[in-house]
Amino acid sequence: MQLNFTHHQSAHCESGVASNLLKDKGLNLSEPMVFGLGSGVFYVYLPFLKVSNAPGLSYRPMPGWIFSRMAKRLGIKIKRLKFASPERAQRQLDENLKNGIPTGLQVGVYHLPYFPDDYRFHFNAHNLVIYGKDAGSYLVSDPTMEGVHRLSEKELEKVRFAKGVLAPKGHLYYPVFLPREADIDWPKAIRKAILKTCNDMLAPVPIVGVRGMRMVARAIAKWPQKVGVPKANYYLAQMVRMQEEIGTGGGGFRYIYSAFLQEAGRKINNPILLELSEEMTKIGDLWRDFAVNASRVYKKRSQQSDVYNSLSAALLQLADLEEAFFKKLKKAV
Repeated sequence: MQLNFTHHQSAHCESGVASNLLKDKGLNLSEPMVFGLGSGVFYVYLPFLKVSNAPGLSYRPMPGWIFSRMAKRLGIKIKRLKFASPERAQRQLDENLKNGIPTGLQVGVYHLPYFPDDYRFHFNAHNLVIYGKDAGSYLVSDPTMEGVHRLSEKELEKVRFAKGVLAPKGHLYYPVFLPREADIDWPKAIRKAILKTCNDMLAPVPIVGVRGMRMVARAIAKWPQKVGVPKANYYLAQMVRMQEEIGTGGGGFRYIYSAFLQEAGRKINNPILLELSEEMTKIGDLWRDFAVNASRVYKKRSQQSDVYNSLSAALLQLADLEEAFFKKLKKAV
């Protein structure tokens, strides 16, 4: 049993799954538009929460929020279910497939057999689509992968019921109502989404948005003396992994958001958004530079002296640039 579902590769799992599910139902929404309408750019530093034995850091809202926010702003209805029993979770998924419903799942990545070894760690907020079942194997459209894959019933159960932080508990979701594109109030939806992102990034909270970035920057300078160089290097490695490989939160998210601003500016005829799109791309380039320089440190390939203070200064500069950017963006809408 294989549904007529088209796999599209994307940069980020949740926005990619949402875009693919909506395209399947006839609403041709790009990944950047999903991401931007879902206010996907975010930043929070949680030093009191350890993730993989490093301070907690997130470049995105909670799992599911991007799709849910976008859906609310466009008038889309999504059904979401979680399960205490793996058997009930499998029955519901099989029933969806029999009813012709491609289904989004939240899973843990550590036990995904098609993931490269370097990308496997205990991260339970990955998203993919199941679009069929054949000879006991589920057909998987993972938008972060170039092609489609298969998982056995046991393999899928293992990732759907992964343990730890953000345990998915068999979480599945799918759209049940989509408005006509002509009925969507695009200016209102785009304005609300942009204002939410700006308010998040400019929040007067020490651990959130640009203030959270500054808090991390100051922490980086202190890590070698506070926890020792080996652990400081590990913290940097975890930070870059979340930023560029799993969370795609640094340059990756800025490039997606830049594409959203470009598409949104044309859709509502706001040329200022087109100008700010170019500025966000340049900020994304600086995030990539930061990740490259940080990776050289923990791989012991950096020839730079005083590297931790240098990285701290670079992140402080990014915080200043983003503060100015989001203030301009807020004014533009």
